[in-house]
Amino acid sequence: MSKLSAVIIDDEISNLKGLEQKLGKLFPEIQVVNTFQKPEDAIAALKIEQPDIVFLDIEMPRINGFDLLAQLVSIHFQVIFVTAYSDYAIEAFKQNAVDYILKPIDDEDLKLAINKAITLVKGKKEVTNNDKLVSLLTSVLSNNKKIIVPTSKGLSFIPQEDVLHLEGYEGYTKIHVNNSATIMSSYNLGRFEKLLGHNFFKCHKSHIVNLERVRHFENEGYLLLENEQRVPISKTNKKAFLDLFK
Repeated sequence: MSKLSAVIIDDEISNLKGLEQKLGKLFPEIQVVNTFQKPEDAIAALKIEQPDIVFLDIEMPRINGFDLLAQLVSIHFQVIFVTAYSDYAIEAFKQNAVDYILKPIDDEDLKLAINKAITLVKGKKEVTNNDKLVSLLTSVLSNNKKIIVPTSKGLSFIPQEDVLHLEGYEGYTKIHVNNSATIMSSYNLGRFEKLLGHNFFKCHKSHIVNLERVRHFENEGYLLLENEQRVPISKTNKKAFLDLFK
């Protein structure tokens, strides 16, 4: 197999150099093509070209590792998280099969994580499996401020405040955003219901609305959104909706 490419992102230069040396010693088939101390520089580079594996520090100034991923429109690399803190959603990592290693880096832990990443790359599997990465990111992104939408090209990260309403459609979900665009996702509405913040309300079996974008309640059974769209509200959900405003 030809050499795999890797990028290391860590704000501490000693950690960058230490991991690069370990990789050169333990995995000569992996070529470190770039290292970044500033997460902003890493984001700019990864938007243009993505390696096979990214070693990503979690706790960094200004932008942490999770938020760094959230700023990428698409992800086509295997992620190995690096952290000095064992309380950083370690259980979420395990449950979602996302690789991570603790600092100071143990050689055996590093070998296990890299071998798993190599297996995924050889099998031509994208990312760490969209479902698993979506679940992880959703569980740790600050206050669930974004909806993470798997698409045919990768993952889209949509600020929840930009979403007017979500509509279930033949097992898919139409996401209506405030610029009149509609994003189609292969996830069903029930999946998104679990990912949304408290500002969203399921008014109908096929509709979830952003309460911040509701402008009027119509007695005949509709909610009028700020873009003039009328969304049905079921009889069983009317009382629950009105109770929110008591």
